[in-house]
Formats: sequence, structure tokens, C-alpha cells
Amino acid sequence: MANKNLNAAKTAKKDEFYTQMSDIEMELQHYWQHFHDKVVMCNCDDPYESNFFKYFALHFNHLGLKKLICTCYNGSPIQGDELSLPFDFEDEEPKKIAHKVVITEVKDLNGDGAVDLSDVRILLQNDKNVLSTLETGDFRSKECIELLKEADIVVTNPPFSLFREYIAQLMEYEKKFLIIGHQNAITYKEVFPLIKENRIWLGYGFKGGAAHFFSPYEDIATAGDHREDMIRVSGVNWFTNMEIPKRNEELDLVCRYSPEEYPTYENYDAIEVSKTSDIPYDYSGAMGVPITFLDKYNPEQFEIIGQTQGDSGKELGLRPYDRALKKYNKSLRDGQLYYMKNGIPEKPYARVLIRNKHPRL
Repeated sequence: MANKNLNAAKTAKKDEFYTQMSDIEMELQHYWQHFHDKVVMCNCDDPYESNFFKYFALHFNHLGLKKLICTCYNGSPIQGDELSLPFDFEDEEPKKIAHKVVITEVKDLNGDGAVDLSDVRILLQNDKNVLSTLETGDFRSKECIELLKEADIVVTNPPFSLFREYIAQLMEYEKKFLIIGHQNAITYKEVFPLIKENRIWLGYGFKGGAAHFFSPYEDIATAGDHREDMIRVSGVNWFTNMEIPKRNEELDLVCRYSPEEYPTYENYDAIEVSKTSDIPYDYSGAMGVPITFLDKYNPEQFEIIGQTQGDSGKELGLRPYDRALKKYNKSLRDGQLYYMKNGIPEKPYARVLIRNKHPRL
């Protein structure tokens, strides 16, 4: 049910989903080797509120970072909730203004071995660190692009509604990255070819494929999933182009192919596999699998042929459906896979077409 909130937020261009520190820590533990002597940018993050900023400030010395750059945009609705900005006017409501923080040195000034929220002002009193305002803070603005050019790695939770533009910019400037996005982004025509070409892939992910974000929007999650001042969003992933051990883990295949268990599509020479765990170990042809398969994708084990969402199916050459079948399933569309079950056309949800490179025949 929380996805209704996500869809409504995307429609209204409301993208305020703030990531929990625990989720950041859980994912980043797998990438530490990539950060030594690197410039990290968090370009969708209020430095005073973002857990991404807190994470990299806390681990600045452990990771061996060269520089940390964080920027936020005008009108951030939670700006100033935890710490007021040094350039706010006293006794006035915190101003929602775009700014950046550039950290090049983190010292343990109080000797407790850590950097926490109370240390932020102290960090900025160091002459080597900089706090300044920006015109808009929009990642597409000229000033933010110039900052992006400095960065080696970008880590953040970008606006879901601007995900296409955001990832296109990262690819244009050839940046390494680790970012959060909805799994539906896998099917975007701007994103899927990058996955197919092994230029980006999925990270370790969120437990159960769902995450709770701090958000100003009302949450309608069930009582068991509800958390105060947070919104539950299912189907979210980490997207990255940094190598991780997960990429080399082979999926253990235990099912054997049989025509009775795996129907053949009527409009494409491939079989339907409804669950990733049901991929047969002895089938050498094309298979349609759920998009969640990409969480287990190993490019040495499987070849990605294409995907069937939107116009991609037409590009693959899926044959038009028999119009006589429309009376059984009104949702049938050209460019979408379907198979027959008891004389009725079945149209599965979005599928990725794959082939096993090393079937055990």
C-alpha cells in the first residue's frame, strides 16, 4: 500500500525520502575498498540533516577520503530540523536555502574517537573545510555540475522522479556511484541498456526489498510495518557500477526443465519462469524471468537478451497477439509476452529475457 504514496509523490514531484543510517551502513560495508584517497559527493543531501553526510564524516579517516562534498537545494522541507545553519538569522525560522559543505579534514577534537552531529559546527570551524551558499543546489545546475566534475564517487538517494536524468548525468561524466532507486527504474529505456551492457548493476539491497524512509508524507503502511514519521516503500534497490563480491556469486540452480512446468510464450521463442529460484539448470534457450532476477544476476553465468516492458518488446521482435484472444484478456498489448494456460492467454508482469551460458545438459 505504501507504493500508492510513492506513485502519488512521483506524480506531484515530491521526492523527499531520507535514508536511515542503518540502511546506509548495511550497504556501504561492502564498498570500503573503493574509497581510499577519493573525492566523494552527496549531491542530493542537506549536510546538516543527511545521514549520507554523517556517514562519510564519521568514516572520513577510516575510509581515507581525500574530500567530501555535500550539496542541498532550495526549499528542503526538513532543513534546519536538527541543526540550524550558521548563516541563519537568530530568532528567525531556519531559512530553506541551498548550500554546500566541503570537508577535507576531520579531527577528533573531543577525543571520543567519533564524529557525531554535535561535531558538525566544529568541523566547519576548521579552515580547511568550507560552508557556502549555492544558487539553487539542483544537481543539474552549472555550479553543481562543476562540483560533480571534482568527484570520484557519488553516493546518495536521488529524487525518484528525476532518476532518468540523474543516472544519465553520472554516466555522461563517467562517475562511479552508489545510489538508491525504485526497482521499476530497471525497465526504463535509459537504464536497462546500461544493465544489459554490464555498465551498472544492483547492489546488496534492502532486507525484503523494502525500506523505511524519513519523509514528510503520510504513511499508509499496515500496522505491522508502520514506523513513526517514516514511510515504507517496497521494491527499492541500490544501483552501482562499483565491483562487489556479489557479482561473482553463482545462482544455485536445482530445477529440471519440463514442458509441462515451463510454458512456451506464444509470441516469442522463450519459456516462462515465474520465479528466479525456478530457473532450470538444463535449459539452453531463452527464458523470461521476473525483473527481481537482476538482484541475483552474474554476467559470467547468464546472458541478458532484453526486456519486455514498454516499447522494448517490439524492439525484440515479439509477434503481435491474436486479436481473437482479446475477449479472454483485455489487457493484452502488442510488444508484451503472453502464453496460454487452459486455453486462456496469460500475460506475466515485466520480464527480463535471459539465457544460461553454461546449462548442465
